[in-house]
Amino acid sequence: MWWFQQGLSFLPVALVVWSAASFVFSYITAIVLHHIDPLVPYISDTGTIPPERCLFGIMLNVSTFLGIATMYVRYKQVSALSPEKPRILRLNKLGLTLGWMSCFGLCIIANFQKCILYYIHVLGACLTFGVGSIYMLVQTILSYLMQPELHSKAIFLARLAVFLWSCSSILSMFVSSVVLYSGLYGQNLVQKLHWDSQER
Repeated sequence: MWWFQQGLSFLPVALVVWSAASFVFSYITAIVLHHIDPLVPYISDTGTIPPERCLFGIMLNVSTFLGIATMYVRYKQVSALSPEKPRILRLNKLGLTLGWMSCFGLCIIANFQKCILYYIHVLGACLTFGVGSIYMLVQTILSYLMQPELHSKAIFLARLAVFLWSCSSILSMFVSSVVLYSGLYGQNLVQKLHWDSQER
């Protein structure tokens, strides 16, 4: 059966593909224009200087919209599948709120660049990744509570694996950032887009 015959199942696919494309296109543009070094830059560095900043912002704003729509569809799906279970309905509302907060953080990241308004950009990152991980936890718990009637154990385990992977990524990002900005590796690193081989 074709994907468009499945109702709104194209939304999560569009969200993932579009978001990945926004990172890849802004990265390629920044590399081609020599605005950043090609080896493992911060994602935010790839959207700092025009024209990639404009591309990054527009594409992430579309990702925000797709995320809001995807989370609303998931909310309605869970509500329709478990209308008589108040515990699941409460968790579902909490999940929708957290998911939309995470999407708002993505919108902040898109429109407030790291080199211009660093603390606002970090707030957006905390909302996107931190609150987004809590959203994933809520969805994992919902999958656990909805098995075996509506979700298989495989769906629960897949969501659990993605949640744990996300948490480990956030932890590694946090530790790396603290080490980088500790002052041992130079000053004014927020503005720095190119690294000198003589530097630590």
